[in-house]
Amino acid sequence: MASQTNTQPARGMRDFLPDEVRRREYVIGVIGDVYRRYGFEPLETPAVENIDTLMGKYGEEGDRLIFKILKRGEEGRQTGETDLALRYDLTVPLARVVAEYRGKLPRVFKRYQVQPVWRADRPQKGRFREFYQCDVDVVGSKGLVVEAELCAAVSDVLHQLGFSDFTIRLNDRRVLTGVLDAVGVPAALHGSALVAVDKFDKVGRAGVEQELATRGLDPPVAASLAGFVEMSSEGMGGSDVHTANERQLAALDGLLASSGEEPGSDARVAARQALIDLREVLALTRVTSAALHVRLDPSLARGLSYYTGAIMEIAVPDLAGSLGGGGRYDGLIGMFSGEQVPACGFSLGLERILVVMAERGMFPPSVTRVNADVLVTVWSRERTIAALALAAELRGAGLRVDVYPEPDKLGKQFKYAASRNIPFVAVLGDDEASRGVVTIKDMNTGEQGAIARDQVADLVSARSPKPKA
Repeated sequence: MASQTNTQPARGMRDFLPDEVRRREYVIGVIGDVYRRYGFEPLETPAVENIDTLMGKYGEEGDRLIFKILKRGEEGRQTGETDLALRYDLTVPLARVVAEYRGKLPRVFKRYQVQPVWRADRPQKGRFREFYQCDVDVVGSKGLVVEAELCAAVSDVLHQLGFSDFTIRLNDRRVLTGVLDAVGVPAALHGSALVAVDKFDKVGRAGVEQELATRGLDPPVAASLAGFVEMSSEGMGGSDVHTANERQLAALDGLLASSGEEPGSDARVAARQALIDLREVLALTRVTSAALHVRLDPSLARGLSYYTGAIMEIAVPDLAGSLGGGGRYDGLIGMFSGEQVPACGFSLGLERILVVMAERGMFPPSVTRVNADVLVTVWSRERTIAALALAAELRGAGLRVDVYPEPDKLGKQFKYAASRNIPFVAVLGDDEASRGVVTIKDMNTGEQGAIARDQVADLVSARSPKPKA
């Protein structure tokens, strides 16, 4: 007996059955609709990028997770070298596109992009090797309205999906640099320290302190930084978001003022400017849909190395990790073009949004249950053409119509409709055809009756649950 082939997808990859695809399409539809209302345009880029495009853009941990593609020689043999890789995120490809097509793009380019990315991560619950990112970016402006609009757009997406208890954590990389200086972290270890700080939500104060020590920080310095991170995280509490933000600003101002660094140093000047910018972003968001959701969190680090200014991350209760994040990356495009082009963006994690929505039962019934508005039965072989003609009429009226594929007992056809959650069944038998009517059965109530054929579409359309985009 031949052995059975393994039919499971590769580790870290998934198949999506119809109900799952409908949920994904629903969320992606909401995201695209909101972003278009904010003036963003769609963009798509290839799944495969040149390896040089990706390497060196994500920091030490990110570079290790890039899926590299082995180069093949003239005869198809693997050479052990790599020249291509699967894209790791959507931001670096955007930077490449802007550098390539700068002359063809608007001065301020606003784009959204929803496509899969790949990371050679260890598969575990909630972490996959292939997943979708939903990015929105503004390229070409340093104005802080950009940060405020991004927070507002993301808030509108989450509100429309049914979220109300989310927090957009806000910080600035320049403030973090000032904090690292203030507690005594050597400049050479700043990048390494930020990687450790970024894990606070997962490992807590003790874990961050231990990792900082293993990365070369003196124990007293590691303890000071870990303590600051913990204090900042606790400072986000309280019901009044605006009061909490003012408290965090005051604490940061005090910490930076107590630093032993020279007042005129570049780091001090940058940190002071960052505090001014953060205060303005908070003021701008107060008149948007993000007003009650943006909280200043000086412990937020985000691990990617290309961030240069504001950084943001979405947190919801009872979820380890975030629903998305982003920030300003004014230096990334210049790595490709040689020209400094300001940019800021936000990325939503589609997979985590779907998980949370499913666990909370947030999907409308029309998304998860209704596959078609009406099933047209096939009464007999002779009435098959008439059934297809009726289905064509109903589809022409905008309805979603399924046709039973063969003549069968009506009981079986009703059972099929019930199994697919189709709310109405249309029967066009010999008697109905002779009288010019169609029998319609409401599968939810069990009621049925004959109505004029030209009224079927209006009846079903009025009473069938509508899918939401």
